[in-house]
Amino acid sequence: MNVRRLIPATAVAGAAVLGLTTLSACSSSDAADGRSDGTLDVVASFYPMQFLAEEIGGSHVSVTSLTKPGVEPHDLELSPKQIGSLSDADYILYLKGIQPAVDDAVGQAGVKNTVDAASLTTLEDHGTEVDGHDHGDEHADDHDHEADDHDAEDGDDHGHEHVGADPHIWLDPVKYAEVAKGVGSSLEKADPDHAADYRENTAKLVDELNALDTAYKTGLKDTATKTFITTHSAFGYLAERYGLTQEGIAGIDPEAEPSPARISEIHQVAEKNKATTVFFETLASDKTASTLAKDLGLKTDVLDPLEGITDKSKGADYLEVMKSNLAALQKALGAK
Repeated sequence: MNVRRLIPATAVAGAAVLGLTTLSACSSSDAADGRSDGTLDVVASFYPMQFLAEEIGGSHVSVTSLTKPGVEPHDLELSPKQIGSLSDADYILYLKGIQPAVDDAVGQAGVKNTVDAASLTTLEDHGTEVDGHDHGDEHADDHDHEADDHDAEDGDDHGHEHVGADPHIWLDPVKYAEVAKGVGSSLEKADPDHAADYRENTAKLVDELNALDTAYKTGLKDTATKTFITTHSAFGYLAERYGLTQEGIAGIDPEAEPSPARISEIHQVAEKNKATTVFFETLASDKTASTLAKDLGLKTDVLDPLEGITDKSKGADYLEVMKSNLAALQKALGAK
């Protein structure tokens, strides 16, 4: 994927030293012992990881997200305090390849119980980026499946790369369930005294995700069109899972500007496939979507990539927003 505002490793390293120095005197937590109240101190990189940690950890964890609500995760810059706090965590859950600042800081933290969610499932390439834009999922069967055999418990191995792979695994309920199982297992090992509760919470969440998968399969089985247009090409896994075609205006970078050639292509795609709606997201500008929709005589609507929950979100948590996304897709695609 195209990554913006990449923070130099030297800058992160310097900030890490500053953060660690600042916090070392007042820190009382220990990675082996947890917080003073007995809960596991968990740091999540952004909302999809936070949701998993909270749902599976339950009352046995205290979860802090590095990404505040309303902040575009790709653009996140960490403060020295945040970087320093990582080394005091008992458990870190992040998704490598979506937040460069987090990837670098996690590598510096050296926390034993560090889990990269990307290592818990198989990442795929969705579309081929040319001149900075993504040409959708026209060839879903040709995606490259990049298996990652790294152990989720290996907090010291941050060397694996998912070059060109789509990191938006949480938007596929099936893949998200795979990740949930891996997170549950890793929490059991990090905190064996509460392993039974982690297993129970994981099973409950997986059941809910399986039900969500069934709802999508049923709700999108019979539609007037299979093509949807979106400013943020975050829905490649979802499209492939449910037999749809995602046409991204400007790739997996939510704020990238589309080329004139891509705009022309979108015009042709919309006409050919009887598209009705141009989707935009809550954490980025809707200017491109509104302009394109006006030119094509189409509607606009929100398809939330669930990178954060705010008061503008159509739901209070992951499951509710995913159900809102399903309703929006059914309306736009003419579900019968």
